[in-house]
Amino acid sequence: MTHKVSVEDIDSVHLYGRNDVNLRLVQDSFDVKVAVRGGEITIVGDDDDEATKAEKVLTEMANLVRRGRTVRREDVSYAIRMVQADHAEELTQFYATGTRLKGLKKPVEPKTVGQKKYVEAMLKHDIVVAIGPAGTGKTYLAVAMAVAALRQKEVERIVLVRPAVEAGESLGYLPGDFQEKIAPYLRPLYDALRDMMDPERVRRLTEIGTIEVIPLAYMRGRTLNDAFVILDEAQNSTMPQMKMFLTRLGFSSRAVVTGDITQIDLTSRKLSGLVRIQEILTDIKGIEFVYLNESDVVRHRLVREVIKAFERYARAREERAQEDD
Repeated sequence: MTHKVSVEDIDSVHLYGRNDVNLRLVQDSFDVKVAVRGGEITIVGDDDDEATKAEKVLTEMANLVRRGRTVRREDVSYAIRMVQADHAEELTQFYATGTRLKGLKKPVEPKTVGQKKYVEAMLKHDIVVAIGPAGTGKTYLAVAMAVAALRQKEVERIVLVRPAVEAGESLGYLPGDFQEKIAPYLRPLYDALRDMMDPERVRRLTEIGTIEVIPLAYMRGRTLNDAFVILDEAQNSTMPQMKMFLTRLGFSSRAVVTGDITQIDLTSRKLSGLVRIQEILTDIKGIEFVYLNESDVVRHRLVREVIKAFERYARAREERAQEDD
């Protein structure tokens, strides 16, 4: 079976990748041969379903280039996974309506369907809870949304919060005063900020209090008006801490809570406020829960495989425990 994709109206370099790496990825992922001649890509395969899927991926990638994007290997890999999982229509809708955040040092936009749902939830709701594994962009997109809101004067300040929970290390043995001890726990938030804004501007806004990066314990007793507040690594907050955080919101404020309930550093999973609020807050209008999974991981492809391997291991342990009971 032969399928063709016309690309004569676009710059092929932005589609094919360096040394045609994107085309080779499509060819290796489906039982097809991919060839290029002039302004046309030809896909040949014995299985029409495989050829159709390869055509779908290349068509969507060509449309991305038409909208001004350079197609990366990660874009192609994600499109392949979606088409192989029979989510081609969802993929088309995802690429048809972009959601780019404005007012940032560099453009930021969702890279997966799950991330797009997450961004749309933050645009529509005052409190959003995002739960998912590492690498799904939970923190990064929340910080991007906060900076965009600050730049567009939708809020007057940003407050980034993390619980300072010991993850196998002892704070007491770390050098320096308390601020120096907790700095490593807050560093990922500063890193995300500096991706969105010039470092000098981050420093200046931090000095005048427009941006705060603080431990969760420092939130007690405060009321935050006109603020975009993010609680990161929320799986390590207890129920009292979670209640305390969510009741800090004042007028014209928004909150995003992010966490990975498979990486809880508390002594017991049952203590996690992030786990418990899924039962407590689900029916409250204005609060939206978003669940991301390994298909939304935008790091190295092996991160997805690691996540899936740990999930299989956890399921196997639970099954064995049930059999023992």
